[in-house]
Amino acid sequence: MKFERKMLQLYAVTDRRWLSGRTLEEAVEEALAAGVTMVQLREKNMEPDRLLEEARSLRVLCHRYHVPLLINDSPDICIRADADGVHVGQDDMSVRKARALLGPDKIIGATAHNVAEARTAERLGADYLGCGAAFGSHTKENARPIDRETYRDITSAVHIPVCAIGGITEENIGELRHLGLSGVAVISGIFASDQIGASCRKLLDVSSRL
Repeated sequence: MKFERKMLQLYAVTDRRWLSGRTLEEAVEEALAAGVTMVQLREKNMEPDRLLEEARSLRVLCHRYHVPLLINDSPDICIRADADGVHVGQDDMSVRKARALLGPDKIIGATAHNVAEARTAERLGADYLGCGAAFGSHTKENARPIDRETYRDITSAVHIPVCAIGGITEENIGELRHLGLSGVAVISGIFASDQIGASCRKLLDVSSRL
């Protein structure tokens, strides 16, 4: 699936710790039905065989809604599940190596916290950047917030699209307007919600006007 900027509008990043008894597939489908534009399978402590199984199931589900599925930090799982791409962090595999493994047609996203990291990721072949933490993080204890001026600096410094990530909810997403962002990546703001569909629709309404 070819990457398009609009895929970042509402980027759902999974975390099964928030699911309260629902299966990952149930939660992701509710999000897809509400209009999320990209999904990342990000399950840090899942066994590789189980991760591959989930990736294969979610790929079928996402493609039913014409939405790409990315895998967090695992080109191997991406290849074996025929997912649409990967997202790599600063402490993960390099963008250059991921691109060499996956070839020109897969989507590669990269984490960046400042202009230097953003420019390097773009130069090495990233399709988009995920920058955070916008409002701290419920999933990364050591995540440092990025101020609004840094977001403006990053989006002005690169040509590839940028999404914000980190503690984004229905209540605070409006604070990210006018920063040059193409969308938001949301974890607990989607998957910890009792009403995933309703939360996604509210987030989409604002993210369409960033």
